[in-house]
Parts: sequence; C-alpha cells; structure tokens
Amino acid sequence: MERFLKDREVKPNELSPLTLAFIGDTVFDLLVREELICDANRPANDLHHLAVERVRASAQAIGVEKILPILTEEETAVFKRGRNAKSGHQPKNVSRSDYHMATALEALFGYLYLQNKMDRIVELYKLIYN
Repeated sequence: MERFLKDREVKPNELSPLTLAFIGDTVFDLLVREELICDANRPANDLHHLAVERVRASAQAIGVEKILPILTEEETAVFKRGRNAKSGHQPKNVSRSDYHMATALEALFGYLYLQNKMDRIVELYKLIYN
C-alpha cells in the first residue's frame, strides 16, 4: 500500500498532531478491517463488532505499550506530540489516559502513512496484535 494521492505534496512535520491522528485513525482502521477479512468470511455485522473491539481507545492504549520500546527518536517525538495534543473533546466511556494514548498512536500511524513508510506501519501493527 502506498499513499493514494502521491502527486499531492504534504509535509507531515508541519501538520498538527490532531490532523495526523485524523488520517492515522483511518489507516489503523483499514489495517484492522483487512486483517479481519483475511481471517474469515463473516457477516458484515460481525466484522463491524470485531473491528470496534480493536479500534477502541482502550484497546489501542494496550497496544501502545508493545511498540513504545522500539520506536525511533523521530517516531517517539511524533507519538508524544499526539499524546499531548489538546482536542477540546471530552472522551466518552474511556479514560483520558487511554484516549490520549490512542490519539498518539493514530498520529504516529498518520505520520508514517504520509511519509509512505508502509512497511514500518505494518511492522508496528503486527507487534500490537501478534
């Protein structure tokens, strides 16, 4: 997988962490959905419920602990920017800590996606769920 709009220039370092998380949320969701359909042909409703379990902030926060030790200095900086971002949004049914960790993970995935570092995204994703 590579960026769809490769002809459009984007500078990930100049984007806000919440903008990075905006695209990173979709990248992460696509990985989850692809993995689920590769595992088995299921009814769409079942796929949806399984995907929701994996993309919940609390699930993402648990996954973060698995990848933090191997992040590069640059990735750690992006992660911290995402974690410290102030969204002005009060998360529902999730702790503030988990919400910030999930936002940080999504910001990192967004950053890597915009840099076309798909192999690194997959590597991190596999560490989270394997």
